[in-house]
Amino acid sequence: MATPMKSTMMDVPLSLNHLLERAGTLFAGNEIVSRLPDKSLARHTYGEFYRRTRALAAALQGLGLQKGDRVATLCWNHHAHLECYFGIPAAGGVMHTLNLRLSPAELGWIANDAQDRFLVIDDVLLPLYRQFADLHRFEKVIVYSFSGALVPTEFTDYDALQAGADPDKFEYAAHDENDPVAMCYTSGTTGRPKGVVYSHRSTVLHTLVGCLGDFWGLKGSDVVLAVTPMFHANCWGMPYAAVMMGAKLVFPGPHMHPDDLLDLMQLEPPTLSLGVPTIWMGLIQAFTAAQAPDSPHHARWKLPRGMRTLVGGSAVPESLIRAFDQHGIWILQGWGMTETSPLATVSYPTAELRDASMDERYRRAAMAGLPVPLVDLRVRGDAGADQPWDGHSVGEIQVRGPFITGSYHHVSVQAEKFSDDGWLRTGDVATIDELGFVKITDRTKDLIKSGGEWISSVDLENALMAHPAVAEAAVIAIPDAKWIERPLACVVLKPGQSATPIDFGPHLLAHGFAKWQLPERYEFIDAVPRTSTGKFWKMKLRERFKA
Repeated sequence: MATPMKSTMMDVPLSLNHLLERAGTLFAGNEIVSRLPDKSLARHTYGEFYRRTRALAAALQGLGLQKGDRVATLCWNHHAHLECYFGIPAAGGVMHTLNLRLSPAELGWIANDAQDRFLVIDDVLLPLYRQFADLHRFEKVIVYSFSGALVPTEFTDYDALQAGADPDKFEYAAHDENDPVAMCYTSGTTGRPKGVVYSHRSTVLHTLVGCLGDFWGLKGSDVVLAVTPMFHANCWGMPYAAVMMGAKLVFPGPHMHPDDLLDLMQLEPPTLSLGVPTIWMGLIQAFTAAQAPDSPHHARWKLPRGMRTLVGGSAVPESLIRAFDQHGIWILQGWGMTETSPLATVSYPTAELRDASMDERYRRAAMAGLPVPLVDLRVRGDAGADQPWDGHSVGEIQVRGPFITGSYHHVSVQAEKFSDDGWLRTGDVATIDELGFVKITDRTKDLIKSGGEWISSVDLENALMAHPAVAEAAVIAIPDAKWIERPLACVVLKPGQSATPIDFGPHLLAHGFAKWQLPERYEFIDAVPRTSTGKFWKMKLRERFKA
């Protein structure tokens, strides 16, 4: 009997540490640019980033960080946050990015649920931290002086902590490729947020897939403007990819206004940018207005012709794709979730569309696109069967793959989130056409996605119905030119009670909502329509208030 054949390949674990070492060895002179709160630019080389990151890792170990300990970050996009992306896992810890757009109550709950041990925070965000400090006690709060001001004495100074560690003596924590490196919480459910935990293996595989030519097409010569928040699904994985390729990174810091981004583009012209549709809608509107001869900004800006733009987080209107294409900028839409790391589909020009008309190319570009390699995707109908790829049959998108979560942090696997055979149930409803293009048509959950962030309609309804004057409340999404969607609250008052929209704002804020989550509009109605099973019939409300 012949001896069974074995692979001759080395068993080397996939690791983020390899990407960090590669950057320090090969790209030491390449640049990382960060915009500071005063709008000046701070410049660092990859060589400095490499040494600072190793020093951070050594310092964290010196504080007693143990393998698997969570280190939260509450930071804008800048070089120090990038150091956390690699330094925390290098030390054996798990980086947990906190979303600074959430309410203090939700931030405190999430930090407590994750059992975060340390916090790295920008000094300009300390007022936000103080609002939830009593909800979760961090063992150590490490403050990065983003503004340049002195760090308050009750906190640990980030730069001083680094300066006291020797990067040359640092040794990477022993690890397996399936060990965790980062976690993000998703609010895409009607209940509490859930933690998604990424591994060395999943992150490296996601990075390699994202860098493929039809997707990010990332090159070492690229200049990447990372507008997507680093707390939002790990900035879509772009920081890992840029470090792997040695691409120049440009971080906008807290300056996200269209005028500020256009100014930054003049100073550091990007070849690749990424952000949610709301950002690019505001940017093209500001740019277009500035072209008027009587505009105070006339001739102030030029758009970087040939720039590739990655857009996700919400559906991209075809009109936006057309508007940027007029200036030689092509928008590449992707779809994914925190649970998918997040890249799952990309709408890129396939070989089959080589001879297609521009109208057809625009139509396709406004779809979610094709599944990326290593991601299996199916659309499953209500009867439990996979729907045909005919562009008409609808069903729930379900996915599986090596960088898709198979569970949530210390939460038991739930039937509404995972199928019996282990696929992730995304909650998005879609069709797939004969070329494999996915088109999202609806959501199984009545969630509102505003500016790339989820708002739970059920949570809003529950809070509104806690108001003493409210009998019933149903919240639906209405289209918005800037934010894609905003919440509309349909309110039924109790007999003999009265209230106005002004009354509900303070009430919702007191229930832990952030200002941006509050309903855009209120409609007072006699009754909420119901289905035959007694559920709110939101389709009827959408039809009634679609204008």
